[in-house]
Amino acid sequence: MRFDLRHVRAFVTLAEELHFGRAAERLHVAQPALSRTLRDLEREIGVSLLRRTTRLVELTDAGKAFLAECRLAQDHLDRAVETARRTAAGVIGELRVAYMDFAINGRLPELIRAFQRYHPEIRLELSFMPTSHQQTALLERRIDVGFMIGAFDHELVDSYAFDEDRYVALLPITHPRSNVQSLTLRDLAEEKFVLGNGENWTAFRNRLFGLCQARGFFPQIAQEASSSEGIFGLVAAGVGVSVYSSCVRNLQRRGIVIRPLDDVGSTLPVSAVWGRQEQSASLQHFKAFLHNVWGHRGAAS
Repeated sequence: MRFDLRHVRAFVTLAEELHFGRAAERLHVAQPALSRTLRDLEREIGVSLLRRTTRLVELTDAGKAFLAECRLAQDHLDRAVETARRTAAGVIGELRVAYMDFAINGRLPELIRAFQRYHPEIRLELSFMPTSHQQTALLERRIDVGFMIGAFDHELVDSYAFDEDRYVALLPITHPRSNVQSLTLRDLAEEKFVLGNGENWTAFRNRLFGLCQARGFFPQIAQEASSSEGIFGLVAAGVGVSVYSSCVRNLQRRGIVIRPLDDVGSTLPVSAVWGRQEQSASLQHFKAFLHNVWGHRGAAS
């Protein structure tokens, strides 16, 4: 059909006024032009929408049915316009957010809850992704924000220091040193280790291996796991010890004791990272929230 919003608007206005002169005045058109528009509309639809006399205008039954649907269409269009405006302003939208184990086991859930209270109409699409995969996904623009180990030093991205944890040792509850209240990393030199595998835990392993080598040893890896749950389960089973982030204290795990490492002064930073180019309004709201709300709130809590 070859009619458009101009025809629909003219018909709805006339249906409300039931008077060509008043309808033409509301539409800011000449009365003959309005009459032609309505005749063109009826010709395109193939039915009479109006009964015209010299004194009044009435809607036919077909006109009444058409009017009801036109009003629904106008409502949908009004919502579409409002949705477009709110999306452009970042009031509604979507952010693709990737995270790794230390983020989701740390303060990321708290951040998500707080952000959703401020911006309930911005949907966060969350997905697990190791740090190295996040870096690639950011550059390929498959995600909008990544929560990863350390800052991503690249000219096309910006980083925000989101969280910072300590290194801790994980021991089976049956381990001879499980009653010792603190350990050093050097104390674990002769132990068998359970670590995350190279595919998912590259960033953490590189940091840990550097710490071990600085203390004169390389960890003897007894078994690897793809997830935190796998690491915890293997340690609890007595397969070996592990080193993890202090965010593990937020979790409940049976069969494991957690001990600080007194000789490790360096920390495990978690950064929020995003691309610098072509930022959506939703991403700009997220950045503003991190800097202006979370930054103050996080420091106080």
